[in-house]
Amino acid sequence: MLRIDINDGEFLVKLARKAIEYYLKNKREYKPEYVYDKLKEKAGVFVTLETFPEKELRGCIGYVEPVYPLYEATIKAAIASATEDPRFPPVKYEEMNNLIVEVTVLSPKELIKVRTPKDYLKKIEIGRHGLILEYGFYKGVLLPQVPVEYGWSVDEFLSHLCLKAGLPPDCWFEKNVKIYKFEAKIFAEEEPRGKIIERFLKTC
Repeated sequence: MLRIDINDGEFLVKLARKAIEYYLKNKREYKPEYVYDKLKEKAGVFVTLETFPEKELRGCIGYVEPVYPLYEATIKAAIASATEDPRFPPVKYEEMNNLIVEVTVLSPKELIKVRTPKDYLKKIEIGRHGLILEYGFYKGVLLPQVPVEYGWSVDEFLSHLCLKAGLPPDCWFEKNVKIYKFEAKIFAEEEPRGKIIERFLKTC
């Protein structure tokens, strides 16, 4: 994973907000004048929008795979989270005064190798790992902050991952299911346009 620190996180969160607001005003993708070299390396990233102060989800889209330079992936994910999340209507510019922007930078995914499905319970750590499930054409992703926020156990985490992929909650017992884990660094505004902090997750 890229060595991302709070200064990088502050740059990315501000970039994500700028990208959304610019797009909502101009209907064009924002092109930053300057990006330093570290953020030109490819990495997976998600951008999450939450209402303030309720902290209810308003949009979340990103890239699991490192397909774009990190800064570019952040811009694209930010715009998509505001305008393309099928769970919500598109964000309006006026809403941005009441939304928190969060950026999650992902490590490369790692296939979890198990002898039996029960072994997953010993190899996944709540508060540390995000998960990706792949089964044929089905795919689901849950970020590491999700089970912490909902107070899930590992088996509940796996069940909700299956549901996210559009599969039955016990699909993780299937032989041909592939489950990957990844770690993440999470940066977010404390309040809209406010101080940017790194979020450290705690196990439940």
